Amino acid sequence: MNNHLVLSLLAGILPTFIWLFFWLREDKERPEPKGLLLLTFFAGMLTVIFVLPFEELARTKIIDDLARTLSWATAEELIKYAAVAFIALKSRQIDEPIDFPIYFITAALGFAALENTLFLLKPFSLNATTEALLTGNLRFLGATLLHAVCSAMIGIGMGLTFYSSWAKKKIGLFVGIFASIVLHSLFNFFIIKTGDSGNFFAVFGALWVVTIITMLLFEKLRRMGEEYRSLRKEEENLNYVGQQQ
Repeated sequence: MNNHLVLSLLAGILPTFIWLFFWLREDKERPEPKGLLLLTFFAGMLTVIFVLPFEELARTKIIDDLARTLSWATAEELIKYAAVAFIALKSRQIDEPIDFPIYFITAALGFAALENTLFLLKPFSLNATTEALLTGNLRFLGATLLHAVCSAMIGIGMGLTFYSSWAKKKIGLFVGIFASIVLHSLFNFFIIKTGDSGNFFAVFGALWVVTIITMLLFEKLRRMGEEYRSLRKEEENLNYVGQQQ
């Protein structure tokens, strides 16, 4: 049993670090503290413990498939948001727009790491190695990426309004949460409902399209930060010249 648990943990957690390194490269010019990122990752893992009882309750109480899927997505995205809010948003490390999605993706990948481990525990315990590898690969390309992209929507919503008024920041947060829940619900619903490989790969293809859009939004956030720093530097230079005169 211990060997099965170790294998499940390794197969569940290590692939998420591949995605984590991929997304952290988007912030390579001004990287976030590794300690805070690691803490956020583990906080994301812990949120699975809080989500599971709610999802089990929804499974038994909600009959409609779409409503049940919506409730699961809402619970996951809100609890992941709470983890980031408790750990990262309280720190003073977030000083540019792109930092928001970085921390939300980190927490989401922590969530996916433990969730993947639980999914892999059964096939490994039954010595169904082929099934475990297939499950792990599908989750690496599908569910794990889905968690990252959906939570990134919250961070992108906050990042786009980073230099805006308090009211616009709240709107950005609301839109980000709404988008994350809708995307998560739709993808889960269609993956559950799909009955043939054609539809299955169509859903995965749509997920990768959303991923590309997310990467483009990352680039926009990066440029926002660069433009703001450039303006601040110009202002400082003008003030310095004014003082010298």
